[in-house]
Amino acid sequence: MAKPTTVFYCQNCGGQHSKWQGQCSTCKEWNTLVEEVIQKPDQKDWKTPLVRAVKRTPKPTKIADIQVSTESRLNTNNLELDRVLGGGLVPGSLTLLGGEPGIGKSTLLLQISLNLKQKTLYVSGEESEQQIKMRAERINPNPANCYILTETKTQNIFKQIETLQPEIVIIDSIQTLHSDYIESSAGSISQIRECTTELIKYAKETGVPVILIGHITKEGSIAGPKVLEHMVDTVLQFEGDRNHVYRILRAHKNRFGSTHELGIYEMLGSGLREVSNPSEILISKNDEGLSGTAIASTMEGMRPLMIEIQALVSSAVYGTPQRSTTGYNAKRLNMLLAVLEKRAGFRLGAKDVFLNVTGGISVDDPAIDLAVIAAILSSNEDVYIEKDICFAAEVGLAGEIRPVPRVEQRILEAEKLGFATIMISKQTKLPKNNYQIKIQRVARIEDVVHFLFE
Repeated sequence: MAKPTTVFYCQNCGGQHSKWQGQCSTCKEWNTLVEEVIQKPDQKDWKTPLVRAVKRTPKPTKIADIQVSTESRLNTNNLELDRVLGGGLVPGSLTLLGGEPGIGKSTLLLQISLNLKQKTLYVSGEESEQQIKMRAERINPNPANCYILTETKTQNIFKQIETLQPEIVIIDSIQTLHSDYIESSAGSISQIRECTTELIKYAKETGVPVILIGHITKEGSIAGPKVLEHMVDTVLQFEGDRNHVYRILRAHKNRFGSTHELGIYEMLGSGLREVSNPSEILISKNDEGLSGTAIASTMEGMRPLMIEIQALVSSAVYGTPQRSTTGYNAKRLNMLLAVLEKRAGFRLGAKDVFLNVTGGISVDDPAIDLAVIAAILSSNEDVYIEKDICFAAEVGLAGEIRPVPRVEQRILEAEKLGFATIMISKQTKLPKNNYQIKIQRVARIEDVVHFLFE
């Protein structure tokens, strides 16, 4: 057995240092070094005969001579996940799924493993077999090829993998695994890096896709060294508010596809339901003619969505007016209020303004600026905006209405959902097409006020 070695790891970037120091010389963060004891055996090769048999010395190859195999992706029977992954799981890939506690990460992957036709091994280090069985019966009482293993030691996991020969492996979660070849506790930087390295070797040399669940920190980033996100092929983020039923799946990194796609789910008692048309659920069916609401056309990745913007403008009770937003950037709201006061003459400086994006989602698309302006003016003037009108334009500091990208996709989505009018910038260039929806072009805020309230 080799002599134990003490190494200091940076909790922010994963950099390795031989002694403690106040600042990490790699990422320049302060007080992030943590001492860990590393003790590796003299045996340097991998732990299972499955991989030990695959040994060859790589040689330089001319890029023109490299043969590219067109391996088909594995269909997960989940359209939203397949869309985000770029068409399905790539053989030999390593996918990392992160998200808030209780958001539904384990439910999503257990639901996928229960519905797959391929032999799937679900490894859990957080729940017992009985707990997983109770949840599985609620999601799918008749699973076909799902196997459950409650284990945290990687050496034992690979022994069971060698015996079972699964086609897909799911690990819940990477922070609970530990290897005998590292003398530190589970969840530490060295353990996470070592366990991930072992799983990468297994995935690449056997062609079996591996999906990892990762915990996140209070700042929202995935716990562990940043190098974890660099090591894996795909990083997915499961987002949403636990007080709402809708969840959004995004790709922050994808070596095999685009990062502009997203999947939307609805949390039910029987699991996660795929939402094929999110625009209809994000828009309320209230026809009472209430002021302060406007419909915006936004793009989430490559997917057009119609969302409802709610605004409430009232006289300030206290000395300082309140500016409160839910699902929207508060600084951008202050900017739009300043534009309304300076360029359009609306006195909102002494009034409280509350803004809400319905459905519990967060939107940072500048194309919803015009809908935000319309909702604020509707609440301030107490005038109802017809539900068959939607907005897709950015508002500039000079009060001009600016064009936004992918307008044609937004128009077609609004047309499909039955909207009668869409308001866009006058500068927008559209291909010649016979749209059934009326296109209202505006150049300045005054044009919007004239069209809606006069």
